[in-house]
Amino acid sequence: MPRRFRLSRRTLVPGFVVLLLAAGFGLYLFQPWKALTSTTVNEALPSASAPSAKEPGTSTAQPAGPRNLAEGRFVTHEHATTGTARTVRLTDGGQVLRLEDLKTSEGPDVRVYLSTREAGAVKTGLGDGAVELGKLKGNLGNQNYAVPRGTDLSKFRSVVIWCARFSVSFGAANLASAAA
Repeated sequence: MPRRFRLSRRTLVPGFVVLLLAAGFGLYLFQPWKALTSTTVNEALPSASAPSAKEPGTSTAQPAGPRNLAEGRFVTHEHATTGTARTVRLTDGGQVLRLEDLKTSEGPDVRVYLSTREAGAVKTGLGDGAVELGKLKGNLGNQNYAVPRGTDLSKFRSVVIWCARFSVSFGAANLASAAA
């Protein structure tokens, strides 16, 4: 007579606990709810404030406004990504990366990088010398990222929206010098 297989409580309880732990880890790792959400950010381009009083020996001429250094349009890699990236020198000498009309996906641990590689090449990695500018503030809209002082922007060829958790590029934009 064939023997019936019967699960005991001693087998079911640990199996159920392992299943719950695996499901919790999977939810943490993949964060599937982000496929259903969007975060819109609409920041204005920062402007340096003018000095409040004229210092002796300084000119009364107003400094020129922010100046575009380079810009490019995003191309899609692992997730549909559109918009424009541009680097800007502010009147106080600071530099920012500005993302305009950005549209991409949300994801776990998505960050913004400057890369020495071209947009097409970052599909396989950021390359040596990449500079992280911070976590992506939102997957839609206009946003600014401060470039660390002393960073030579002429060494960077692209801006990358990068998922650090899975080491994939959502999209990238080649930086071409802005017309003078």
